Amino acid sequence: MFIRAFIIAIVSFSAAGYSSADTGSQLPHVAVVTTGGTIAMKYDSTTGGAVPAVSGADLIEAVPGLDSIATIETVEFSNIDSSQVTPEMWRELSERVQELVYRDDVTGVVVTHGTDTMAEAAFFLVTTLSTDKAVVFVGSMRSGSDLSPDGPANLFNAVLQAGHPDASSWGVTVTMNQYISGARHVEKDQTTNVQTFDCGEYGYLGYIVGGDIITFNTVIEEVYLPLPDTLADVTLLFSYAGDDGSMVRDAVARGTDGIVIVGVGAGNLNEHVFEAVRYALDLGIPVVAGSRVRHGQAEPLYGDQGGGSSLVEAGVILTGSIDPYKARLLLMIALAQPDMDTAALQSLFIP
Repeated sequence: MFIRAFIIAIVSFSAAGYSSADTGSQLPHVAVVTTGGTIAMKYDSTTGGAVPAVSGADLIEAVPGLDSIATIETVEFSNIDSSQVTPEMWRELSERVQELVYRDDVTGVVVTHGTDTMAEAAFFLVTTLSTDKAVVFVGSMRSGSDLSPDGPANLFNAVLQAGHPDASSWGVTVTMNQYISGARHVEKDQTTNVQTFDCGEYGYLGYIVGGDIITFNTVIEEVYLPLPDTLADVTLLFSYAGDDGSMVRDAVARGTDGIVIVGVGAGNLNEHVFEAVRYALDLGIPVVAGSRVRHGQAEPLYGDQGGGSSLVEAGVILTGSIDPYKARLLLMIALAQPDMDTAALQSLFIP
């Protein structure tokens, strides 16, 4: 069960001039797993936009001084835009990263990834990886053809963090534009600016500047579930004013294993959707309800038909502090576990 608790620290540990003396023998060994994204793209005149064009080795070579802070191993996983990534690919990615962190010679892992779905990818891995080593997701908002690419500096900072022994307590992070974000609460909040990720009211974990890593918050505990061989089929639906509940019924007819539905306010649904949700629950299909609102979380505050309180009474699970996209991933992983009962499922979402 996830415990939502943080230690406010405001401390720093130095990563500048980090040498063999710091590790006792040699530089940290960091595996860089490349999956694609803008960080591996350049402008293509034929398409009129950025396309995959850069290998993992090219990425490493474009970062001055990287060999002074770590020994790098490059693992080519894929080279695609992250809008094309699927949860099944994240399952394979988690499996590959797990193999790397099991190795005694690997200090930490960096995963280069497109920013469109990076927050979800990081959440998938923080949920399914069993390790006490740092796993750092990184990418860029500007391609290698842009006036001032942010990829090299981002990658340098990610390797810096992954190789430092004091960074492992954060688990899986998204580290972009010097800010370190926890995988559970990070979201992409800006479509084109280099300052694209934040954690809302939960705050950043830390900040990297001048070779120093400054710690703001330390995560106490995260949810962990074993990586399943296959993922459950979970449907994500967004409700709206005037929704008649047909989307829920269609998902049931299609044979979905579970439903995550995004409501308004603190997770409320109208009476027609509520009836459709109860229909799904009567058939044994788990339903998780969240909110379209960026801050706060789904709460059982209202007792009318479809209000949060009536949803919980009917058997709906509220998303708690995670966004609906991550709630879908969590339900996909959870429903694939053996003997996952309602109480265990509830504990995954509500701290």
